[in-house]
Amino acid sequence: MVFGRSERAKQPAAEPVTLKVLVAGGFGVGKTTLVGAVSEIRPLRTEEALTEAGGAVDDTAGVEAKSTTTVAMDFGRITIHDELVLYLFGTPGQDRFWFLWDELAQGALGAVVLADTRRLRDSFAAIDYFERRRIPFTVAVNCFDGAERYAVGTVREALDLDGEVPVLLCDARVRESVRDVLISVVEHAMHASAQAAAEAPDREAAANS
Repeated sequence: MVFGRSERAKQPAAEPVTLKVLVAGGFGVGKTTLVGAVSEIRPLRTEEALTEAGGAVDDTAGVEAKSTTTVAMDFGRITIHDELVLYLFGTPGQDRFWFLWDELAQGALGAVVLADTRRLRDSFAAIDYFERRRIPFTVAVNCFDGAERYAVGTVREALDLDGEVPVLLCDARVRESVRDVLISVVEHAMHASAQAAAEAPDREAAANS
């Protein structure tokens, strides 16, 4: 049956595709700020005040002004376009909360690894986590005020990244900048999925030979 314009207008709008994206990185790198900058709903946050007891295990060098920390997750939502909605899950940055990562990572399309060039070593744990689980990710360098700026190639080399991993400079406070990062994650994940599907017959043939 062919619908005319009036009949098509009566058809219910298709539900948008919803995808899950993780936002990870070291302590104090700006994950909560990033989720808050782009979310179209009021973000759900699970922050607690830093205490003197936590000072023994939380390295605040370079982020001395930080007074709170995420202890479970940040949650937000952004509509990329009418047919695509992303749900954002910000992970806690400290080692003692990493047991939550496996649960948060279930069903994730991809991830953002937020990096701070003043504490670049703090990015390695998140990068290693997603590489081991084959979860596509984009590295986004949060350009803090006063921090030295480095070329993308320099950051890629310092983090020993695969050539296919996107690396972007961003400002986690600016919605448009964060949106570009999230689009990069989606595009990279789609490319990785298509590549895996194309290679699947060869892997199956090799396994059966």
